[in-house]
Amino acid sequence: MSDLPACPQCQSTLTYPDGALLVCPECGHEWAANATAEPDVVRVWKDAHGNPLQDGDSVTLIKDLKVKGSSAVIKVGTKVKNIRLIEGDHDIDCKIEGFGAMQLKSEYIKKA
Repeated sequence: MSDLPACPQCQSTLTYPDGALLVCPECGHEWAANATAEPDVVRVWKDAHGNPLQDGDSVTLIKDLKVKGSSAVIKVGTKVKNIRLIEGDHDIDCKIEGFGAMQLKSEYIKKA
C-alpha cells in the first residue's frame, strides 16, 4: 500500500507523484506534494500598532514617505480612505488625494 495521501477532491487512494506534484488518475486533480488537507490559513494584515486592517478602512500615515520617481513627500498625518489589502511587499493599495494611486506598507500606517 502506498504512503501517499488520498486525493483531496475525490478521496481516491491511487495517487502518484509527478515531480513536485501529486496526481489523481481518477479525477485528474493535481496538488502540491507538501500540501496538507487543512484549509488555507487566512492572512491578517496589521498596522504599525498591531490593529487588524480590513478592506475599506481609513488609515493615517505615521511617517513622511518619499514618492519614488518624484521629489514629492507624503507628510505624516495624511489620512487615506478606503484602502484595499493586497499580497506583496507593499500590502495596501489606495488613492491619496493630490498624489493618485499608491501602494503602501502597513508598517507605516495606523488605523484611523
